[in-house]
Amino acid sequence: MHGRVKVKTTAQQEEEKKKEREKKLKIYVAARDACFAKRKEDIKDEEALELTQQLLSSNPDFATLWNQRREILMHLETVKEEDEMQKIYESELHFLESCLKVNPKSYGSWFHRGWVSARLPRPNWARELSLCDRCLSLDDRNFHCWDYRRMVVKVSGVPVEKELEFTDRLIGSNFSNYSSWHYRSTLLPLIHPGTPDPKSPRRDPPATSQTHSHRVCEEQLLKEYELVQNAFFTDPNDQSAWFYYRWLLGRADREEMISCVYVSRDEERVVVGFSKPVNAQSSDLFLVLDGQPLRVEWRSVHRHFKQSPVWICRLPPGTISDITNEHNLTVHWGEKGTQRDCALYTGRTESWCRDSATDQELFRSELSVEKSSVLQSELQSCNQLQELEPLNKWCLLTIILLMRALDPLGYEKETLAHFETLKEVDPMRSAYYSDLCSKFMIENTILKMEYAEVRVLAFLTRT
Repeated sequence: MHGRVKVKTTAQQEEEKKKEREKKLKIYVAARDACFAKRKEDIKDEEALELTQQLLSSNPDFATLWNQRREILMHLETVKEEDEMQKIYESELHFLESCLKVNPKSYGSWFHRGWVSARLPRPNWARELSLCDRCLSLDDRNFHCWDYRRMVVKVSGVPVEKELEFTDRLIGSNFSNYSSWHYRSTLLPLIHPGTPDPKSPRRDPPATSQTHSHRVCEEQLLKEYELVQNAFFTDPNDQSAWFYYRWLLGRADREEMISCVYVSRDEERVVVGFSKPVNAQSSDLFLVLDGQPLRVEWRSVHRHFKQSPVWICRLPPGTISDITNEHNLTVHWGEKGTQRDCALYTGRTESWCRDSATDQELFRSELSVEKSSVLQSELQSCNQLQELEPLNKWCLLTIILLMRALDPLGYEKETLAHFETLKEVDPMRSAYYSDLCSKFMIENTILKMEYAEVRVLAFLTRT
C-alpha cells in the first residue's frame, strides 16, 4: 500500500469546493460593499474604478457596476487631459475584451463598449470591426455583436457595398447563418434599389440610406434567387435560406389603388376599398356624383385608425334615395388621378364595382407582387427540388404559396395534395396546416362565387 497516491472521497471533494466557494463569495461581497460605499459617498477615484473592474471581470452582467464605472469615467473626463483619457479608454476597451471572453453575450459589456467607443477622443473603428469579425467567427448568431457592428459601420462610414461583401463571405462559409441572410436583406435595397412603376400613384419621398424603399432591382433579384437556390439545394432542411427566399419573392410593393367602390341607396353611403392602408383624411380623396363634386367627410372603419384600407362616407340626405333615378359616381384618389367609376342603376338599392383583375388579386398571397414570369420560374425550380426531396416541408410550403400567388383556383387540386403530404411529414404542425388549408379553400370558394348567379357560402362543422 506504500507509495500509492491517496484518492480523496467524493464527500471530501465537495467539502473543499464548498469552502472555496464560500471564500470567494466573502471576497466578492466585500468588494461589492466597498463599491457601493464609494458610490454612496460620491467617491469617483481610480480605486473605485479598480474595484468595479475586479468584480466585473468575474461577473460582467452586474449592470449597477457598469453604471458606476461610467459615472467614474465621466468624472475623470473633467479632471484629466484628452491624451490621458485616450489611454484610460484604450485600457477600458482591453478590459472589455476580457469580459466578453467570460460572457460573449453580455448585455452590459457590449453596451459599455459602444459607450466607450463613442467617447473615445480618437476611436479605432478598424479594430472594432476586427473584433466583430472575431466574435462572429466564434458565434455567427451573437445578436449583441451584430448590433454593435451595425453601430460601428454607421458611425465610421463603412461603405454598404463592403458590408454586402462581408455577408457574402459569411454565407459562403455557412449557408445556415440566418443573421447574415437577414443583414443582407437590409443592405440590398440600399445598394440595388428598384425603380418604382412610373404609373404608380405612390408619392413616397426619394429613398435614402435612412429611409429607403424595400424594392430591389430585378437584375439583382435574379442573382439573389440563384444564390439562395444554391443554399437550399445544398441543404434543403435548413430554414435560413427558405426564409430569405420568401423575403426575396415579396420585394415589390403593391400598387396603391382603389380596389373597390360600394354604394348603398338605402343607407346613403359610399364605401371605398384600397389595395393597401392609406390616410384618406390627409390626402386627396373626393367624390363626384353625376358630374358634380360632392363635399363629404371620410372616416375609417375604426375611429382610432388613421391608416385604413377601407373608408366610408355618408351622402347628404335625399341625394340618391329615389329608386327611380340612375346615378353615376366617380371616386378620385391621389395626385396621379387614380379613379374608380360606379353606376347605381334605376331600381337597384346598391351597387359595387371591381374589375376582373382585382377579383383575381383578391386573395393572392404576398408573393404575387412579383412578376408572374418570375414566380413561374421559381415554381419550376421548387418542383425540381421537390422531386429530389419529396418530403421536405419547406419546399412543399413554398410551392403552395407560389401556386397561390400564380393561380389559386388552377392549382387547387395540387395545393390540397401538398397539404396532406405536409401533415404527414410534419405532424407536430398538422393543425396549422389544416387551418391554413381551410383558409385557402374558403378564399377559393369566394373567388368562385364572383362568377356565380347565386352566392351562398356554407360552413360545414366537422365533428
